[in-house]
Amino acid sequence: MSMQSTPPTAADPFGTHLRHWRQHRRLSQLDLANEAQVSTRHLSYVETGRAEPSREMVLRLAERLEVPLRERNALLVAAGYAPMYRQRSLDDPALASARRAVELVLKGHEPFPALAVDRHWNLVAHNALVPLLMAGAAPELVKPPINVLRLSLHPDGLAPRIANLPQWRGHLLERLQQQIAATGDAALVALHDELAAYPAPSVSHDAPAAGGELANVVVPFQLVTPNGVLSFISTTTIFGTPVDVTLQELAVESFFPADAQTAKALAALAEPTPA
Repeated sequence: MSMQSTPPTAADPFGTHLRHWRQHRRLSQLDLANEAQVSTRHLSYVETGRAEPSREMVLRLAERLEVPLRERNALLVAAGYAPMYRQRSLDDPALASARRAVELVLKGHEPFPALAVDRHWNLVAHNALVPLLMAGAAPELVKPPINVLRLSLHPDGLAPRIANLPQWRGHLLERLQQQIAATGDAALVALHDELAAYPAPSVSHDAPAAGGELANVVVPFQLVTPNGVLSFISTTTIFGTPVDVTLQELAVESFFPADAQTAKALAALAEPTPA
């Protein structure tokens, strides 16, 4: 299933990149010209390569098109300018403070599970509760890099233990579609296609009604464990005004107990084992 047009490559001219993002955002040249306060004629010339954009115009157009930082760098390079936003590993010493902030958030969320993922949903960091919930998954699914969406929905992963699998599967695929719409990332399109092709059996467990009173507000995550069915609601935290590609693409997923039984079970799991 092809969900989006093929993104331009590094060898493509700036106009091709610009046209891709304009069409991806479903804007006409007139719409974009008005938003960016440039003439439609000049914008047309830029798209066709008859005019070269200034650096300021590249950034202004990228801002109006809500282009992610990684792709803004690609736009700048295609236009003949140096990239503006740094791309570093989270292990880079320059991002040590950001790494510590993430680890503090994850640790502070205990005894509830929390994890950090990159733009492709690969696990970057987690707190002590996460491995307990991943127990039982096939070894190849928990070898780094661990893709948490694949781990969740794969038949050899957590899927057989998700009490509300059809509901949770639909929620994850919808989130992925929204991310694809925002970024146009071809790797996410491939991941969506892979996940959508997994079997979606009707799973029946002795679980509470999905979401209970919260069903109209959030989609719960209900996992069958030896400690009973654990029911969670989740939130996503991102850096508010990042100037680094890595930080913009980092997200912290925090899971909260949706009922008293889950809170009690998690507190027991977090207690250290007696020597």
